[in-house]
Parts: sequence; C-alpha cells; structure tokens
Amino acid sequence: MRGPEGFAVAVRKPDGNIGILQEHAIAPSRRKGPLAWPLVRGAAVFVDSITIGVRSLMMSMELAGEEDEKLTPAQTSMAVVVAMVFAVGLFIVLPTLVMAFVRRSASGVPVFLMNLAEGLLRAVIFACYVLAISRMKEIRRVLEFHGAEHKVINTFDAGDDLTVENVRKRTTIHPRCGTSFLLFVVLVGSVLFSFFGWPGVIQRILTRLALLPVVAGISYELLRFSGTSSSPIVKALRAPGMWFQRLTTREPDDGQIQVAIEALKAVAASWT
Repeated sequence: MRGPEGFAVAVRKPDGNIGILQEHAIAPSRRKGPLAWPLVRGAAVFVDSITIGVRSLMMSMELAGEEDEKLTPAQTSMAVVVAMVFAVGLFIVLPTLVMAFVRRSASGVPVFLMNLAEGLLRAVIFACYVLAISRMKEIRRVLEFHGAEHKVINTFDAGDDLTVENVRKRTTIHPRCGTSFLLFVVLVGSVLFSFFGWPGVIQRILTRLALLPVVAGISYELLRFSGTSSSPIVKALRAPGMWFQRLTTREPDDGQIQVAIEALKAVAASWT
C-alpha cells in the first residue's frame, strides 16, 4: 500500500502471522519542484511505481523468510531490463509492425483512424496477455491481492471501519487504478501520435518511445481528474478502464483481505 509519505508491505508469513515492513519518504523530489508539476509528475510517478514495485518484491521475500531466494542487485536490474524490453516489444513494437502491414492494403484510411486502430490493437493484446497469464496459479493469487487492495481502499475512502466484514462488501473496482491509467495511455497515445503522420516503421517506434513520458503525463492528469469528478462525460471516459479492471482483479479470500487491511493501516498511521 502506498501513501503520501511512504509505503508498506504486508506479508502472510509461514507461521500464519502477518509481518509488516514500512518504507518512508517516497522520493521527496517527486512531491515538490519540477517533477511535481502537472504533466511532468505522471512520468515521475511511473518511474516511482516501478522502483517501489521492485523494492516491495524484495521486502516481501524477506518477510516471507525467503532470503535464500533474494535476488542480487545485478539480478534485479537485469530482471527489470528484461521485463521492460518484453513490454516494449509486445505493446509498442508488435502493434506498430502489425499496423504497418495493414496500412499497405488500406492506404486511403485517415492517419487518425490508423493510429486509433493501433491503440485498440494494443489494448486487445494487453487483454489477451492478462487472460493468458491469469491461468497461472501464482498470477491468479496476485490478481486476488489486487482485488483485496481495491476493496480495502474503497472501504477506507467510504470512512467505514477496516474490518473483514466491511471490506468484503466493497467492489474490486477503483477509479484510480493503474489499469485505468493504461487505458488512458492507449487513448492519449492514439490522439497524440496522429499529429506525427505515418512515417516508416522505425520512425514510428522511436516516436512512440520518445513520447511515452508525455503520454504518461497527460494520462496521469486524466486519471487524477476522473477519480474526483462525477460528471456523465468523465464517467463515460473512465468506463473502459473500470471494465478492464475486471480482468486485472479477482475476488480475494478473507486472509488476503486481512493482509491488505494491515498494509493500509500501516500506511495510514504514517500520515495521521
């Protein structure tokens, strides 16, 4: 669980107890100065999220008593690099190559529609990827914990006591989820890339990579706004992301809910 002043990791240990590790001071530079400016903070938060994710993984292994499986800094860096290369290849390079092939037989289609189609293809690839890996037992557990996280946050936002009974009633969907952020990235990217025409494949790939910080910045601002507004237009805008979360979350069991509750309590204690 992440809060304004830090984050906490809660893990069910082999003895059945829940262990908690807290990490304070989330990159202060992200909360003030240029990196906290609108349209800039989105890219900074994205980098923070990757860093926190890796650190949380290491902390959870320590809490679970798996020090012998802990990755070295070099192994961790290599794993992150491999994951980023895989993500770029699957979600940027592959859709671009596919649409380059389609473009050859659809030369009269407007560039905007081609970019929109590429964005939709990227979303379909992501959906198929999530559906495929969700069949893995370990990944399904991750999606259940994701659902527990959302249920607990929804309970906290509603002002209810953080009990298993209260949390169980809540939905696994949350408007500020990273899944919704990814859908905004697809939409914003489709519009922004249209201003650069339809150059060669290499130029398009490089353009998309270069504009990722800009796309992330705009998408983050839309995500923040959509989480606070209840207007019909905003609800319609965030609806696809909310629906998509049904793929990235699952209903958790009571034990997972208890772990999520302890993590949020630890984070909430740091700013109250």
